[in-house]
Amino acid sequence: MSRATRPERERLPEDSTDTGGIAASHDEEKPARRLSRRPELLVYLTALAVALLVLRQVFFPLTKGNQFYLVIFLGCTLPLVFLSYRPGGRRGSADRDDPSWYDWALSALALLVGFYPVLPFASGGFDEFLDRQGSLSTLDVLAGSLLLLLVLEATRRTTGWILPVICTAFVGFAYYGGFLPQNWGIAHAGVDFGQIINALYNDASGFYGTPLDVAASYIVLFTLYGAVLSASGAGQFFVDFSFAAFKRSRTAPGRTAVLSGFLLGTVSGSGTATAVSLGSITWPILRRAGYPQENAGGLLAASGIGAILSPPTLGAAAFIIAEYLQTSYLTVLIWACVPTLLYYLGIVFSVEADARRFGAKSVDTEHGSPWKLLLRGGYHFLSLAIIVVFLAMNIPPFAAVVYATGVAALFALASHLVRGTDGPGRAVLSWARSIVDALSIGVRGALPVVAVCAAAGVITSTITKTGLGQELADALVQAAHALSADPTVILVLTVVFSALAVGVLGLAVPVTASFIIAWVVIGPALGELGVADAERAMFIFYYAVLSEVTPPTALAAVAAAAITGGRVIPTMMQAWKYTLPAFLVPIAFVLTDNGSALLLQTDPVTVLWVLAASVVAVGALSVVTGGWLFGPVSPLVRVLFAPGALCLLYLEPPVVAAGLGFCVLGALAQLVLRRKATSEEELDAD
Repeated sequence: MSRATRPERERLPEDSTDTGGIAASHDEEKPARRLSRRPELLVYLTALAVALLVLRQVFFPLTKGNQFYLVIFLGCTLPLVFLSYRPGGRRGSADRDDPSWYDWALSALALLVGFYPVLPFASGGFDEFLDRQGSLSTLDVLAGSLLLLLVLEATRRTTGWILPVICTAFVGFAYYGGFLPQNWGIAHAGVDFGQIINALYNDASGFYGTPLDVAASYIVLFTLYGAVLSASGAGQFFVDFSFAAFKRSRTAPGRTAVLSGFLLGTVSGSGTATAVSLGSITWPILRRAGYPQENAGGLLAASGIGAILSPPTLGAAAFIIAEYLQTSYLTVLIWACVPTLLYYLGIVFSVEADARRFGAKSVDTEHGSPWKLLLRGGYHFLSLAIIVVFLAMNIPPFAAVVYATGVAALFALASHLVRGTDGPGRAVLSWARSIVDALSIGVRGALPVVAVCAAAGVITSTITKTGLGQELADALVQAAHALSADPTVILVLTVVFSALAVGVLGLAVPVTASFIIAWVVIGPALGELGVADAERAMFIFYYAVLSEVTPPTALAAVAAAAITGGRVIPTMMQAWKYTLPAFLVPIAFVLTDNGSALLLQTDPVTVLWVLAASVVAVGALSVVTGGWLFGPVSPLVRVLFAPGALCLLYLEPPVVAAGLGFCVLGALAQLVLRRKATSEEELDAD
């Protein structure tokens, strides 16, 4: 959106205009390099080749099997990390930030050991390499050890130190487990180093396990789709449509930020990147409406994080859920519908309260009729709907997203032809260049996720080898048993402990890795207490995502504060306030059998009353956190609404009825207090 076409929009402060730099600096993926021409061309062409390989694999799979494909995929993508991401320190000059000699050396080494299993002159070829499973040669172990170190370094460059340290600790636990006291539940005989490398490098697990398989078969395809959709102008259309939809009112700026965040998330897939993109466009409007910097930053962070929770793309962990549970991705999308609705409903309730509490003003924007915008650019919504339609037709998700990408590319071609002023030939050439660019950009955007998934394979493989996951799950349940013998209390305590554990884990590692680790550790604990697979998977997924707005890290809030100029910690607290209902709703998934209705797994009648109770619960929580209901809310009213909201989320009819009673009492108390306050104001006026 150019300033020429939006003259009413205020300029951002000079230190807030580099939105790309802000997104990169504060995202869970560390900032990538700005390469000069030759290294950029090499990375560009290699990423494009990977994109073509991934697309080819959808329709013409490599004949030697999936593990062979994963070896090729990791061998191509891992070297790109060392060329595209700095080892640390400050960014180079604006014109040059190229790899050093040791980056080139690491990239070459990653290429060699990545392709080692399939090189006939080194390993003897892929078949011979697999035949040595369980008894690797010295050269095999050396190559696998080097690949382990390179994967950890790639993960450190893209996500920081924490995940590599965790992976190292797990490898150390596998090797030194025999030195632990044998009366400890987690003690084991110890695993020989060669066997550790065998599990990581040769088995269809470790580096080439489910996490990397999902990254190479699903996640990259969806990042390609997002890049093509963005190249077609979808992101700009979504923002313009959001501005046009709400017109002129004091709550319109906040509502626009929420709707724009939801729609932009379908293109971005990254919570922090969405928050920054959203902030660069909507912060001037929020500022003119009178939003304090911290409130606006919290709203931007909360709206951006919703991108990872929202169909039809969701976050990377959603694909892993489908793979782990052996269910369709469409099923996971269906599970996410109601929780997403409740998430954004909670933000909207808070927006309504905030706009009244600090006296937000209406802002005029020149965006025309939403109906005209819809007629002109509504095809962008169609490309999103096509994914769901294809999935409903039982087309595999990896094929469905390729078809949807093709449709988005055709829509972009039509747009170029209609708006082109230099003739159809130049329009087609411009379109082809934008699509090729999008394919390369899509692969490069997936590099941090690829590194994380390869590293996560180290953790899952170690847990499988040592049986650590089940021991930790048992310890979690035993901790709840130590506090109570009542089955209901044990379940509640285990759920609370699990929520805290996933939240703390998510402070240190990215969402995808957080989900994978929590699934193998906390998932069995909830399963032992009778929680169904879908409910525990979605519970863990939502808490892994929500850790992105949890102080003291809250990367999306830090990035939003950089846009608005607000203080970081208050911005985090505001983001936490906006998302508080979303922290409590996932608990409702697992506490009672009726929680499955929130995932649309029961009959329509149960779904309707559960949805109604949850909406009231979210509204009650918004009263508690927002402090507004027909006017400022007193502590007494908050005290009544807080237990009401909690009772409403325990989805058993008697408890829900009690929750409604608390909310009715709170509303009546608020009406009485407001009437009394109004009468006193009238007397003072007289």
